[in-house]
Amino acid sequence: MNTLPSISAHIDEKVINKIIQDNFAALAPSFFTLTSNWFVRAYNYYKDIDKFVIIIYLIHQDLIYFRQNGVKINYDTFYKDKSIEINKINISDISKDLGVPKESIRRKVLELENEGTIKRVGKKIFIVRDTLYSARATNTLTEIATILHEFNKILKKEKLAAEVYSVDEIISAMKENFSYCWYQFNKFWFIYMKRWRDEIKDLEYLAIGMVVIINAVKNKEFSPKKNIRSYHKELMGSDSRGVNAMSISEITGIPRPTVVRKLKYLIGKKYLHINEKKLITFDAKDSSFQKTGKMINQNMLSLSNFIYKVFNQIRIINP
Repeated sequence: MNTLPSISAHIDEKVINKIIQDNFAALAPSFFTLTSNWFVRAYNYYKDIDKFVIIIYLIHQDLIYFRQNGVKINYDTFYKDKSIEINKINISDISKDLGVPKESIRRKVLELENEGTIKRVGKKIFIVRDTLYSARATNTLTEIATILHEFNKILKKEKLAAEVYSVDEIISAMKENFSYCWYQFNKFWFIYMKRWRDEIKDLEYLAIGMVVIINAVKNKEFSPKKNIRSYHKELMGSDSRGVNAMSISEITGIPRPTVVRKLKYLIGKKYLHINEKKLITFDAKDSSFQKTGKMINQNMLSLSNFIYKVFNQIRIINP
């Protein structure tokens, strides 16, 4: 598929944000699935989420170069017989951009080098072919396309779109404009992760918490109102089933003792609740998640900006 017909001549970013805010219930399952699966995959690659994030950050430097020079590279070309060379690795920049202490970045870069994941030649860093291959965006592409598909359905319902494109059509268009789309996604995703890291310090906490969220969202008895404020309010305390530490460990790949330790912290900080059956759930009463409303709104604005860039500036909507 070389092109897609136009969905709309232009959809204003403020309109997109309002649609997300007013129809969050329709987008939440696919958005939470993307978030949970991304962190599970990130941990499974190197048994360390931050190491994977550093690799993605280094790969992103190529996307920044393409963006600065007005070059668009498709998915197959980006990954075919390619290695990535970075002239100089700046620990301070990575630390600042990712919100990770410099000493942690320095230590993890050294570990990646010792593991053979990256190679250092003088001041240059080379991301080896196998590393680039393992970091391919195949599953994430499908999950993003699913979010865009659900958003497209809302546009059609709101009479802002003439038709709804399939997930496969959106994937094809994103692959055709891969360097542009992935630059925009990574830009959003780094901001999203940094905000959560600033809130809870460690992305493994978020990976664990997302399993509890997914368990609640997929509860058939959960039938929330559409808008984001009501959705989050009703989500808290909606799950009477809960999930145990062993299941969280099996899903995330994080060792059970680590899961138990981090759950203790999340429960102590009132992000999560442990019920009388020793299962982990949300607790609507005095939940710390109720205090993160400002950050969640900022994340939704960033998501709106990502969707705005994708839907209005590439061939997903413009032939």
